[in-house]
Amino acid sequence: MPPLILALDTAFARCTAAVFDPSGEGRLLASAEPEIGTGHAERLTGVVDAVLAEAGAGYRDLSRIVVTTGPGSFTGIRVGVAAARGLSLALDIPAVGVSTLQALAGGAVTNEDGGAKAVPVLAVVDARRGEVYAALFSGGGAMLSGPAALQPSGLAAFLAGAAEGQPVAPRGAGGPLRLVGSGSAIAEATLSGVATTIVADTDRIDPEILARLGAGAQTGEPPRPLYLRGADAKPSSAPSLRGERTESIP
Repeated sequence: MPPLILALDTAFARCTAAVFDPSGEGRLLASAEPEIGTGHAERLTGVVDAVLAEAGAGYRDLSRIVVTTGPGSFTGIRVGVAAARGLSLALDIPAVGVSTLQALAGGAVTNEDGGAKAVPVLAVVDARRGEVYAALFSGGGAMLSGPAALQPSGLAAFLAGAAEGQPVAPRGAGGPLRLVGSGSAIAEATLSGVATTIVADTDRIDPEILARLGAGAQTGEPPRPLYLRGADAKPSSAPSLRGERTESIP
């Protein structure tokens, strides 16, 4: 069996795991993405075991771990990144991180006329509390701006790369600005003066796209959570019980 890639995403409501064969043109061997909302820590190992079994593979067949690093759910991101780093150490294989915004944009990037016209993609996630997470990508998938946490009213300035109130004209645009992510409708309503089209108004990360992005990522430092703001639910300041220590992911 060729060396395989395990892709993990726990940044949003789904608990996703997939096994990908990167040889040749690459193919997805197995995937599962139950929508559980919370409880990723309790479910992730079982989901991973299930997709490995479906692919007819074991942990020792893995050559790389790919994980979404955020932005997204504070707790979910920690679960996924910790699992990826733990497997990386246990199996002595690299783990790489891919931002959720890059993974969302990966399903929408296009290149028209043989590369002459690149249609930009705005990945935008509803971050609650009156904010969105956003990043702008070229039609070829290169990040042009972001990632950032901002109020929807700041999206025009974010796109223009200028002071708020300046006209929006994404450089290299060859068509309507393509919107992906759960904040797409928010962005479309806010950017009323910009030609836009919603590709996917969802936070679903395509596991095959995630695996392909991770397959081409450079290895090096272990993946780290990408937090664009603090946790919505603040941890208690009370001492931990029985002298237990709490450690963060560096």
